[in-house]
Amino acid sequence: MYAIFVDGGRQYRVEPGMEIDVDFRDIAAGENLQFGTVLAVGGDDGLKLGAPTLDGVSVTASVLGTKMDKKIYVQKFRRRKHSKKRTGHRQSNTRVRIEEIAGV
Repeated sequence: MYAIFVDGGRQYRVEPGMEIDVDFRDIAAGENLQFGTVLAVGGDDGLKLGAPTLDGVSVTASVLGTKMDKKIYVQKFRRRKHSKKRTGHRQSNTRVRIEEIAGV
């Protein structure tokens, strides 16, 4: 069984037991997180699509902790002397394990 849900403007296709990274949330490790905007659920009995979401269906995940992505660099350069700029950014994510797809 799998589900497709929306979180932070991105869609995730998940199955129970999967580990994924979602946008950072200030939640301690071990707590549960619930995603309610489920777009579709598929399994042995076929695919159920929402219009646009499925009512009463949710995905429950347990928080494993936070992590940082690898650093990306942004460079700006103009064709003048000493006109360059370099900055870096590391995005924080929350790692979760999908526990169950409820309400199917």
